[in-house]
Amino acid sequence: MLDGFDMVVLGVVLPVFLSGHVWGMTPATASMVSTSGLVGMMIGALAIGTVTDMIGRRKALVVSVAGFSLFTLACAAAPSLVVFGALRFLAGIGLGGCLPTAITRVAEHQAGRGKSAGATTIVMTGYHTGAVLTSLLGIVLIPAFGWRVMFVAGALPALVLVPLLLKYLPESPSFHLQAAAPGGSARAGRRAVLGLFQRGLLPTTLLLWAATFLGLLLVFGLNTWLPQIMRQAGYPLGTALALLLTLNAGAVAGMLVAGVLADRKGVRGAAIVWFVGAALFLAVLSVRLPAVGLYVVVFLAGFFVFSAQALIYAYTQRVYPAHAKATGLGWTAGVGRLGAITGPLLGGALLSAGIAYPWGFYVFALAGALAAVLLTSIRPRRNPATAPDVGAGVGLDGAVP
Repeated sequence: MLDGFDMVVLGVVLPVFLSGHVWGMTPATASMVSTSGLVGMMIGALAIGTVTDMIGRRKALVVSVAGFSLFTLACAAAPSLVVFGALRFLAGIGLGGCLPTAITRVAEHQAGRGKSAGATTIVMTGYHTGAVLTSLLGIVLIPAFGWRVMFVAGALPALVLVPLLLKYLPESPSFHLQAAAPGGSARAGRRAVLGLFQRGLLPTTLLLWAATFLGLLLVFGLNTWLPQIMRQAGYPLGTALALLLTLNAGAVAGMLVAGVLADRKGVRGAAIVWFVGAALFLAVLSVRLPAVGLYVVVFLAGFFVFSAQALIYAYTQRVYPAHAKATGLGWTAGVGRLGAITGPLLGGALLSAGIAYPWGFYVFALAGALAAVLLTSIRPRRNPATAPDVGAGVGLDGAVP
């Protein structure tokens, strides 16, 4: 939910910044602020997988949540655009570690039941529930209290969440095993990183990184700029924010359906279908639609776009060995953050040129189609020489039902 808040909060406050000329902000400088937070998230995601394999999932998640919340609260008091961008960068470092750690922990817990994909998508419903709540908060709070209150609201959950994590979150059994092994955690980080490229995994790793680049380009491009694109298309601000809420409501529904389908039919195949669906409905958004049809298509775009990326995250838990799962997901998410940076920059450039509607939707649809092609290029192979993860039911090379 915290990650979902962060993903949407700029999309909610940017129209206020731009219309009110806060700190003289323009679409170009707004894109730079968005990029600063995403660079921080990329650094956090790249580092957190190795850190968790060295110090444990529990400690890493607590530190990530606390750090993100502290710097998000500080954003509410930012006196200038430069300070605001710097605080977004620091908050991003903390936030970058939250999602990979949480997904890895629940996927480990559910692997023996054959429901790791469903567990991943259920966690990701929190991601988009946070996005929906943030959109609602923006509609209710900003007119009454201004944009700063949004960052106070984003920091407050840590007051409850950190104590709950400390009291109830158990450490990963796989971390206990590797910590007790010869060399302990000192060698764990290097071993985990090398595990992403060994035993024939190099092509799969590179393809997953590229697909995640495109998936996060869609996720962050849409959530950052959908309200402003719709305003450029002639819709009022209230309708534009309502469409952002609809987009993320569709994402929650898509997560629940995608997880069940992936556990039954296979994660990779489900991800391909979901990216194709994303491309289709994004392309339809380039056409001027009646009110009801517009909300339906935006809902369906959200249904496919966000679940598709969640399924890539779930697939990493099937591909990599137990000691490298957190690192594999962290590096996939971290490298993919380059796409999260590109999406808002691309949207800002299209808006500045005055062609975001309809060309932005054509570009986003193309990204979805390319991601489907990349995932189709992965060739899962069963490798008798490698032992499958305990309870996962799949080989290390990514062969899945």
